[in-house]
Amino acid sequence: MKYRILSNTAEKLSAVGLGCMGMSFAYGPSDDAESIATLHKALDLGINFWDTADMYGNGLNEELISKVLTSNRSKVFIATKFGFRFKNGVAGPSAAAGTYFDGSPAWMKVAVENSLKRLNIDTIDLYYTHRVDPNIPIEETVGAMSMLVKEGKVRYLGLSEASADSLRRAHAVHPIAALQSEYSLLTRDIEGKILQTARDLSISLVPYSPLARGLVTNTLDVNALNESDFRKTLPRYSGENLKNNQSLAREFALIAKEKNITSAQLALAWVLAQGDDIIPIPGTKKRKYLEENANAVEVTLTKADLVKIKQLIDKYPNVGKRYSDGALKLVNN
Repeated sequence: MKYRILSNTAEKLSAVGLGCMGMSFAYGPSDDAESIATLHKALDLGINFWDTADMYGNGLNEELISKVLTSNRSKVFIATKFGFRFKNGVAGPSAAAGTYFDGSPAWMKVAVENSLKRLNIDTIDLYYTHRVDPNIPIEETVGAMSMLVKEGKVRYLGLSEASADSLRRAHAVHPIAALQSEYSLLTRDIEGKILQTARDLSISLVPYSPLARGLVTNTLDVNALNESDFRKTLPRYSGENLKNNQSLAREFALIAKEKNITSAQLALAWVLAQGDDIIPIPGTKKRKYLEENANAVEVTLTKADLVKIKQLIDKYPNVGKRYSDGALKLVNN
């Protein structure tokens, strides 16, 4: 495994991290035994950057991770997030009727204690607000989060899906170590002002869904997705958008084949090639995909490769929105 430095810290994080959401939430039935085996495999591969959130399974994902994390605490840099809440106590996607966002200091104080308890640790390495609450000044949220650092409950702070303005305002209150946003071949809306602001402030970018939730792997059978898989609700997975993305994925696979790698490895290599300050966290709940993702750090892309990939992306522009309209209201705020 290769490593990258987090922001203005001395933390060496695996260049490819591990997104743990799908082990407990959003992507169909869970398999805890395989998920735990995958976490152990991550340790074997040197993947030390694990990402979760309190909303994933309404705490179940943090509890699952704790079964491996607690006994291997020194080997893992753990990130979690707070903010999404469920009115009826049943976990659902961010745009579900019973889901709402609460970035208040009062809820944060409760949420962090719950996460520490479920993870069974004393300190969270990186703590994000899962979104920027449109009803609460970001200075207020981050100011409260900074107290967690002083109390030793959290080491570093992060924002997720924040605008350039929110990044600057938050960073003025307390150093922000990471911005977590969706970023992939199909999702590039942070390029420009948001990414440049992060770089101006030496804030690392942590892309989630760097494989576009499986769309660019050319292995995803959308028709076979479980009914509980939330991708079935996303615009990119139906109609003309889906046809566009499947055509793009087929041609992308040909580029990968020329390099004797998989589409997933090529997609991750593309994300990694966008800058040394970028640390993607592809999600998986299976060991075989974890190993495949980890090997992407060995892929080198030439300028000709990058040009060919850009031309392909430009050829298929109708990728569709990444979220429903309701969920999009909470991104890049």
